[in-house]
Amino acid sequence: MARTKEFDPDAALQSALELFWRRGYEATSMADLVEALGIGRASIYATFGNKHDLYLKALERYGKQQRPLLLAELAQPGPALPAVRAAVRRFGAEATAEQRRLSGCFVTNTAAELAPHDEAAARGVERSWDHVETLLHSALVRAQGQGELPEDRDPLMLARMLLVLLQGLRVVGKASADPARVRDAVEQALTLLD
Repeated sequence: MARTKEFDPDAALQSALELFWRRGYEATSMADLVEALGIGRASIYATFGNKHDLYLKALERYGKQQRPLLLAELAQPGPALPAVRAAVRRFGAEATAEQRRLSGCFVTNTAAELAPHDEAAARGVERSWDHVETLLHSALVRAQGQGELPEDRDPLMLARMLLVLLQGLRVVGKASADPARVRDAVEQALTLLD
């Protein structure tokens, strides 16, 4: 008869996500995971696979947690451009908020730490970026169709510029104690939408 799990895999995955997010992949050992998740090494391997598999599951979970907020912001009915501006400003505010600043963005952290030499991590990062770009692009196409965005602007190129800006905001926000850098960059980039 198979034993039932004596822990909540969902809660354990969330704990792993939070630990990886704070410390990064390389700085997190299996011993750290055992302690943070409160379960044995064998249970971690049996439920999630190895440390790398667990990291990728945490990255996927992070994306699933973040996507609904951006979708809700950008897909709301009515004028689209104010929603795009608000989303970009939210990213900027989060990048400089003390409680989030030092941890940064899990996707951005993964892009910097693992993506250059880890194909699976790079695919996870690309999926996340594709999603953000698609949401921005859709909102900008809608804004253009509603006459909010000039016809000579390319919604796809603007979406890509904003995606790169958002990722850069996360890096600068994490590394710099000067929030004006992020705020000024946000406001300057948003002038391109006028």
